[in-house]
Amino acid sequence: MRLAVLCLLVAAALPAVTRAQAPVFAITPGESTVKFFVKASVAIEGTFDKWDATLVFTSPDISTGVLTIKIQSDSVNTGSGMKDGKLKSKDFFDSKQDPLITFVSKKIVQTGPNTFDLQGDFTIRGVTKPETLTLTVTGAGTGQGDVKGTMAFDRKDYGMNKGIPFVTIADRVEVDVDLHAKRTSGPPVALKQ
Repeated sequence: MRLAVLCLLVAAALPAVTRAQAPVFAITPGESTVKFFVKASVAIEGTFDKWDATLVFTSPDISTGVLTIKIQSDSVNTGSGMKDGKLKSKDFFDSKQDPLITFVSKKIVQTGPNTFDLQGDFTIRGVTKPETLTLTVTGAGTGQGDVKGTMAFDRKDYGMNKGIPFVTIADRVEVDVDLHAKRTSGPPVALKQ
């Protein structure tokens, strides 16, 4: 009986030890931005004011990382109330029906000393498709740094087929992320040099 209790105690302690050996990062929205740009006859670019992101690892191996970004689509800010209203409408983000725009990485591939491709699921308007976010990391190994990247997608793949009266809009949309991340516990991420 004592052996069974001892085994249960050890098993209960092991997950905590394993978690302690994985890097834990916090992303600070105040020092970070999520922006977008669409080539158009009248510039359409802006930011999202409400979003959050997490970067979670199960071990120091970079390939175990998962980046999740959740954006509240009705927080779009182009500096123009008319453009914001159009982007929140059923023709574009459909913010009332599908309030979140999300990206969840499925695989992280290191492509250079400080560059990475994050293949993942991008969801907008309730439509999910695979997309790749290409990142550059500065400050690697210091415990904090900036994660900057770009993802481009075709808006029509997500049901955003309409336009804006008197404005010519390209199909390609670019999303830029600039995330400030700080390791709050655990070892550093093991990167290839």
